[in-house]
Parts: sequence; C-alpha cells; structure tokens
Amino acid sequence: MTTLDVDAVQAFVAIADFQSFTRAAEFLGSTQGAISVKLKRLEDRLGVRLLERTPRQVRLSAQGAVFIEGAREFLAAHERALAGLSSTRRRFGLGIAAHVAGPEVPTLLARLYAHDPGLCIEVRLETSRNLLGAFDRGELDAVIIRRDEDRRDGETLGPEHFGWFASPGFKRAPGEPLRLAALAPLCGVRDIATRALDGAGVPWVEVFVGVSTAVNAAVSAGLAVGPFSCRLAPSDTVEVSKQFGLPPLPSSEIVLHSTLTDARSRKALQTLAAAFRERHAVANEPEISAQKTWPKIELAAS
Repeated sequence: MTTLDVDAVQAFVAIADFQSFTRAAEFLGSTQGAISVKLKRLEDRLGVRLLERTPRQVRLSAQGAVFIEGAREFLAAHERALAGLSSTRRRFGLGIAAHVAGPEVPTLLARLYAHDPGLCIEVRLETSRNLLGAFDRGELDAVIIRRDEDRRDGETLGPEHFGWFASPGFKRAPGEPLRLAALAPLCGVRDIATRALDGAGVPWVEVFVGVSTAVNAAVSAGLAVGPFSCRLAPSDTVEVSKQFGLPPLPSSEIVLHSTLTDARSRKALQTLAAAFRERHAVANEPEISAQKTWPKIELAAS
C-alpha cells in the first residue's frame, strides 16, 4: 500500500500553486533544493511525474492535474485533524472587492473553512479603494482587490479584462449621449470607464448609479450600457464596444494583500489564493469583439 508523506504533498501543492520552486520554498520556509527533493520523493513513490519544469515555466503534468485535488483534500484532512486538538478559534478578516467577487465566493469560503474549521472568517464586500484603506489601517487581515494604480505590491492572482456590455436590444440614436450605468462614484471601474469615454470624445450621461444589482438590472433591461469585468457581466448581455464605437477599456489585475504571518493562517490563505486562481481563469486574449460574448465562469462546489 502506498502511503503519502505530508511534507512532500505540501511541497507539491505549493509548487503547483505558486508555479515556482523559489516562491514555494519561501512560502514553506525551506529551500529550493529541499522542496525539490521532497517532490522527487513523492513522484518516485507514486511512480508518475507530477510537474513539468522548463527554464521559464512550472506547470502540472497530466498526472499532476489528476492528483492535485486529491492532494489538497489530503492536506485539508490533515489540517482538520490537527485543528480538532485545539479549541482555539482564530479570526480572519477578509475583504473582497465588489468588482472581483462573483457567484463563486461561497464555494471559496467553504473551501477555506474545510481546510481549517478553526478559522472564524469575517468577510467584507466593498470597493477596492475602501478595502485597501481598511487593510492599511489594520482592520482586515487580507484583501482581494483590483490592483490600485499607485501600488505595485501584492500577489497577483490573475488578469481582469473589462468591456462595454448591454442588452442585445439596446438602442442608441445618432448623436445621443451614451446612457451609462455604473456603480457609485468611488468605484475604480466607473472612473476607468468615464475617463476612457472622455478621452475618446464620446458624450455620455449617467442614468443609473448604485449597487451592482440595480446596475445589472438596468443594463439587462436595455436601458443603459455598463462597464463590466468580462468575467462578471450579466449573462444576458453582449459586448458592444465595436457596435457603438466605444473605446477599449484597459485590463487590470486581481491582487491579494495580506499581513498574515503565522503558519496556519498562511496555509489557509494559500488555499484561498489557489482556489481563486482556479476559479478566475479568463481568456488569454484581451481584445474585445462585438461578435463575441466573453465566457462566464460557472463554478461548482469542490
């Protein structure tokens, strides 16, 4: 019977998550040589190659892609067993930006709790700017937000592309200002959109401002055009930039900021970051086409 070594499986998952031996070693408080040895030991025990390594890239092999979820479950079970020995519950203040959060959030939180039931997760959903301010003031332990233009720190979780979306039946008369629906004025995506319109000389008028549900409803009803993440645009809308001559919107990045330092919390955060990367895979090609509707990520519980 093949038995698994926790440290070796942990090394494999860390390398897969960070796609880097160096960053995985830093995360585990080890050395690149040590985790390479652990990975080799695991591959020898399983009789398969789990990772493919080139000078520029580290990625899962076909066998590694099959093994990764079982490896995560194995580590989660190990953490639950250890957590059961302690009655101590730890608070984890997590902020997720409204323009980043999607229907997968419950799945991500459930995965985080399954990894460590001793974690008391407190979640705040707001704009990226408000969350970053709360993080800097020490009110939150970690935030997942759209990258701030003035900051380059944080761990990149993936790209975020934006477009102009409207109902297929949306009409705009010649010379009419673009009817725009967007979130509150402090929303960074709104600022990006209005700057792009002004820069292109496109007249616009804001007809809906408010919470995301109201904005989504206005756009879906054919009353306005909305700037959305291509990943999170309402499913009954289409990208209309070419149709109405609207300027392209610059892409951004989703980043994770964290102050967590203890080993258990960092492992939990790694689990969350890995799940977020998996669930937020977007098209590699950012160009917008009026003939194309961007794929929506449909998520199932892990």
